[in-house]
Amino acid sequence: MTTTRLLFPAMVSGLLLTACSDHPVPGPIREDAAAFQLVATQDLGGTAAAEISAFDPATKRLFTVSNETTPRIDVLDLSALPTVKKLPSIDVAAYGGVANSVAVHDGKLAIAIEATVKQDNGSVVILNTNTLNLIRQVPVGALPDMVTFSPDGRFIITANEGEPNASYTNDPEGSISIIDVSANYGVRTLGFGAFAGSLNQLTAGGFRVFGPNATLAKDVEPEYVAVSADSRKAFVTLQENNGIAEVDLINGTILRILPLGTKNYNLAENAIDPSDRDSRIQPGVWPVQSFFLPDAISTFKAGSMEYYVTADEGDAREYTALTEEVRIGSLNLDATAFPNGATLKQNASLGRLRVTNTAGDTDRDGDYDVLYGFGGRGFSIYNATTGQRVYESGKSLEERVIAAGKYDDDRSDDKGVEPEGVVVGSINGRPIAFVGLERADAIAIYDVSNPAAPQFLQLLETGDAPEGLLFVPASQSPNGRSMLVVSNEGDGTVRIYQPNKL
Repeated sequence: MTTTRLLFPAMVSGLLLTACSDHPVPGPIREDAAAFQLVATQDLGGTAAAEISAFDPATKRLFTVSNETTPRIDVLDLSALPTVKKLPSIDVAAYGGVANSVAVHDGKLAIAIEATVKQDNGSVVILNTNTLNLIRQVPVGALPDMVTFSPDGRFIITANEGEPNASYTNDPEGSISIIDVSANYGVRTLGFGAFAGSLNQLTAGGFRVFGPNATLAKDVEPEYVAVSADSRKAFVTLQENNGIAEVDLINGTILRILPLGTKNYNLAENAIDPSDRDSRIQPGVWPVQSFFLPDAISTFKAGSMEYYVTADEGDAREYTALTEEVRIGSLNLDATAFPNGATLKQNASLGRLRVTNTAGDTDRDGDYDVLYGFGGRGFSIYNATTGQRVYESGKSLEERVIAAGKYDDDRSDDKGVEPEGVVVGSINGRPIAFVGLERADAIAIYDVSNPAAPQFLQLLETGDAPEGLLFVPASQSPNGRSMLVVSNEGDGTVRIYQPNKL
């Protein structure tokens, strides 16, 4: 099977890494980070048959979360890549409810399992990647949505989302669990109650706490985890809350919450197309502030400094007791703040754009003085030490997709290209970021060696709704070449890409 490469030669010329000389010195294969190609595809079923994947270099097996019918982990043998062989699946029903995430380190497969009743505490199941025998099942917080190992393998960390039930009568606390593998799998589960006294300061910075009768501890919903290179800290996205938590893994404490503010769509560098009913794709400036609401996060080093990058997807709460998404066309706009409100509410203007009804009535008189949208339609890079945002992609990511003819105008009123996944890997010693665009069915690839000015390399076509992104370095790959594994939730395929040699 082949795939279309969507390249922008004029933009990447001069960015490609220098090819080897006529008499290369023996060493690792040099690869072209701007020329990834599809090498293998495995169809695992329909929607939700391929969500998150993890790779074990020892057995050369890929483990993929599949929740299309019965919850299971599909196992793929990549030892003869590009030939892929499907092995018997792992039935996770015996361990509880649904599998949400997987991670691998040193022959151990960690599986995040939510409880049969989603609001009950979940667990992490650890299996031997070779025998698939159970090593340990460890209780964690409610709804472990993502699991990862620290680089040194000492810790297994879960983001426990703690989602409420539909009526909001059972809203467990969001939490972060730290399993110490070196201490006989002892676990510490950390809550956010200690930050209640900082709520005013946090909300002033754009942090959101808005569930019905919610405390901060209950309202926080950890989504995704990335770990520092030295395995001492974790950075956890709090998606619906618009923040990032910094965690001390050694001492088992949450150090701080970083509120992420908003993106101003009234600036030319942040222009968006907000309507799916205007029969055109035409980004412009609009009086909307949008919460970043990041999903995935990944750490990387550039020089001696550590950074993390976020996929600023956006996400709204939709429950029987709380539905926050509304269209601007249905709102009562303040006449002073929006003197052209009638025009803005037209479908061809802002009328179709979805915003939150939980913020924006600043004077509490029943109309909206500020409009707050969902997501940043791009990605951000932060200094991991200071927490300062050093880069935000503005309109550039969507411009790349529009130029490639991949933009879905039906999503203009929602979250645009909807960046959901992100992972950073090293190619030829340079950090390369892969940003998954759920609604464009594409991966945007950037060289982030200069975190303040990433260099665009390639737009790579994927399957339907790329969910999980996994980078396997050349040193761990079955064939000695870097490997990008994309799990596509919409069509249930796993697709494997590798860069051309230089």
